[in-house]
Parts: sequence; C-alpha cells; structure tokens
Amino acid sequence: MGRIDCHNTFLQFVRIGIETDKDVSFPEIIDWPAIQALAKQQELSAIILDSFEHLPESLRPPRVMTLQWIGEVLHNYEHRYEFYHKVIGEMAGFYNAHGFKMMVLKGYACSLNWPKPEHRPCGDIDIWQFGDYKKADTLVAAEKEIKIDNSHHHHTVFSWCGISVENHYDFVNVHHHKSNARLEKMFKELGQDDTHWVEVSGERVYLPSPNLHALFLVKHMMAHFAATGITLRQLLDWAFHVQVYNTEIDWLWLKGVIEEYGMLPAFNIFNGICVEDLGFDASLFPTAQFDPALKERVLNDILINEFQEKQPKSLLRRLLFKFRRWKANAWKHQLCYNDTMWSAFWSGVWGHILKPKGI
Repeated sequence: MGRIDCHNTFLQFVRIGIETDKDVSFPEIIDWPAIQALAKQQELSAIILDSFEHLPESLRPPRVMTLQWIGEVLHNYEHRYEFYHKVIGEMAGFYNAHGFKMMVLKGYACSLNWPKPEHRPCGDIDIWQFGDYKKADTLVAAEKEIKIDNSHHHHTVFSWCGISVENHYDFVNVHHHKSNARLEKMFKELGQDDTHWVEVSGERVYLPSPNLHALFLVKHMMAHFAATGITLRQLLDWAFHVQVYNTEIDWLWLKGVIEEYGMLPAFNIFNGICVEDLGFDASLFPTAQFDPALKERVLNDILINEFQEKQPKSLLRRLLFKFRRWKANAWKHQLCYNDTMWSAFWSGVWGHILKPKGI
C-alpha cells in the first residue's frame, strides 16, 4: 500500500469512527501497522478503534493486534481520561473553596463535544482564572507546596497529581507576533464571560463561551500549523465545536476577526478538510473558497510534516535547526498571519531573549 493509499484508507477509518460516513470502500489489503502508526501520530488511536465495530470481520486487523489496540486505548485514553476528569474536579474544588473561578480551555472543554469524550486524548490541563492567576498560583504554592514555573510565555506551569497544568495569564503569546498583542485584548474581554459551566465531581468548572473557544481554537491551530504542524485531532476539536455550537457562534464577527488578522486562507482550507476529507456537514461551516491543490498540500503536511528534520540537542545546532524550519514553513506562515516573516522572526527572537528556556 502506497503512502497516498494509506492516507486515504486512514481518513476513511476516521470518518467511520466519528460516524460522519458509513458508505466507504477499502482496498483488499490494508497495511495495519502503517494505519496504527498513523493513528498514534495523529492522536486518534481510539477513533480508529471505534471504526472497527462498523467493519466486517474480514476488514478488521488481526486478533492479536486488535486486543493490543484495545489495551492501549483503555490505558492511554479511557483510564487516563477518568483520572484527568477526577483531577479537574479536585482542582476546581480547591479553587472554588478559596474564591477563585477556574475555566478549562482546549482539552477537557473540547472533549465534551466529542461523541465519546474519553476517546479524545488528554494531556495538559489548560486553565484561565479570569485574571486572578497570580493570587491563585501563590495560594497553590503556599497551601499545596507546589512549585510554580514562571519561565514560559503566556502561562505558568505546575504539576497537580502528576498532570501538567498551564495556568494562562494570556491566551496567546504576545511576544511571538505583533498582531498577537492586539488580539489578546479581545481574548481578555471574551474571557470575562462566566455564564458557561459544567459540574465535575460536584464542583463548578467554567467553560469558554462558544465565541471565545471558536476564536481560541482557530488561533491555536494557526500558531501550531505555521510554527511546526498540527494533527487531525486538532482539526476534529474544531469540527466538533462547530457541530455542537454552530448556531451560537457569531459567524459574521468571527470571520471578520479571522480576515482582519490574516488567518482566512488557512481557515478556509481547514474547513474544507473538515467537510471534504473528514465528512462533516458542509452547511455547518461558513462558505469557503480555496485552491484544491493547496488544500491537498496542507492535508499532506498534517498527515506527514514536510519538514522532517529532527531537533538536535546542542544549542548552536538547535538554533540553526529552528532557522531552517522557520524558512521551510514560510508558505504556512503566509496562510495564517498578516505579519511579515521578518517581523515575526524578530518578535520571536525578542521573546526568546525574555524567556530563554524555550530556545
């Protein structure tokens, strides 16, 4: 099975797993090790496993591989999600008891939109405390004896029960692009909305408003895509958000912001992939115009990143590596930003001077 055939087959399994398409055909021979490797890379092992129940026995992987796959999903997805859920409730209980509000961003908030929340991989816990992060971090350090890491841009970092927590004081890195500083003011305004929440273990946990999370997910995808790359999991976070909150998102406002900040080309392509390749209902997404060949290039980069060099360990070689990657990703930067490449470069250099740990 060639790489293109493997990618097409993988996308078919994704569509079956998320139930956006049930009428698909497969080749007679499926390279299951390649499909499994791609599933891990794209953080979709659980979604591919979900597709098995819709497949005839003849199309499923060998029994030994299936059992191993089930074990991986149970351990790395379902059991971890259960612990992740418990930790979020515990954190919220601590903050609520001390008068601090905790909003979850990305991970847990996104998982609630997935058909099976426990089948969305969970990593860090990203939180926003409505501007009170300093007081909240001081409290955590004093009462929980937890060390707070302040060496990162736009969030502090600490560990709670073994899970890394990123406590955001900014939604985006304002030192990375000049436009981010202007956009951050908008995020701060949207971030004052505390009308959306769920209960976790009996504790109130705040969620971003549909507009806030829509803009945040789009911007987060753009930043990662332009700098390094993204996975299909991140596109699914966006697609499921649209599927759930389509009627609550202010599309006129959102598209206006996206166009103003130079994100429209990539935004249209991402939406095109959600519809044409992942099978979501086109009526849920705003009308998009894009170059089909460019869309294929973006999709291929998501599945197999064009820039394949591995980051070296030594400082000088690492700096040269990052410069080569920056140049190689120029085409992606043009799809995601109004800022010039050199403006972004010098902003990034200044950001690393301010916080050198990220070099």
